[in-house]
Amino acid sequence: MTIEVRAAGVNPFDTKVYSGAFGTDPANLPISLGVEVAGVVSAVGEDATGPAGPLNVGDEVVARTSGGYATAVTVKAGVVVPKPVEVSWEVASGLLAAGRTAVHALTLLDLKEGQTLVVHGASGAVGILAVQLAVAAGVEVIGTAGDARHELLRRHGAVPVAYGDGLLGRLREAAPSGVDGVFDVAGTDEAIDASLELVSAPAQIVSAVAFGRADAGIRLIGGLGGDPGTEIRDEAWRTLLPLAAQGRLELPIGRTFPLSEAAAAHELVASGHPGGKVVLLP
Repeated sequence: MTIEVRAAGVNPFDTKVYSGAFGTDPANLPISLGVEVAGVVSAVGEDATGPAGPLNVGDEVVARTSGGYATAVTVKAGVVVPKPVEVSWEVASGLLAAGRTAVHALTLLDLKEGQTLVVHGASGAVGILAVQLAVAAGVEVIGTAGDARHELLRRHGAVPVAYGDGLLGRLREAAPSGVDGVFDVAGTDEAIDASLELVSAPAQIVSAVAFGRADAGIRLIGGLGGDPGTEIRDEAWRTLLPLAAQGRLELPIGRTFPLSEAAAAHELVASGHPGGKVVLLP
């Protein structure tokens, strides 16, 4: 089936694909960028059916794809789900990749109401979604972020803590009763070392980025060599999209760019301070 792209999410993964972070085998060329889009179905094959049911021309949808930096993409129906009308194109195009990672991590940690979670890198797209989902489940959340992002964390129910020298002490002060789990999307040695001091077992730390610390016994998800969590991630849309439609899950949009300025979008994402999700608008 074919989708006319109205918005394409930009992810750190996109920049890593061509950076050599995942290898430099020439056989992988050419490289197609863009793994998530939102748009309108413009053509369907016979009996096109996605996870939510039949798909038809004119449907507003969200899809996982390869080569999403385009005005139109052709994908298999099995990766296409309906976009709620209440969710903007920008949010719809950027919610699922980040949200799937957040849902995966929280599912593995399986924290209960009243327990305490630390989220490192809490103000980024993945982190802020994890914060909101955990708070909604009754979990006490402490989020590490730069000072400029602390008000965002407070607004979503988390206790903000600045990263940098003295991080461990500040986290202990914020969690006097201890920490039950850690979700890391910062990937720094500082974050992992502090976390190992806070939890009773390394397996209580789940990271989507600290692949260089696998020897510490933490649980790694996604990427190359991490737990793929395929079943969890494939079903995450059923939680994420309805919550966004109900206004109970916010994905901050840092900036939008026209498709012709994809390079500038990547520069912003690579800076580590995009201020929210970056989206391309064809």
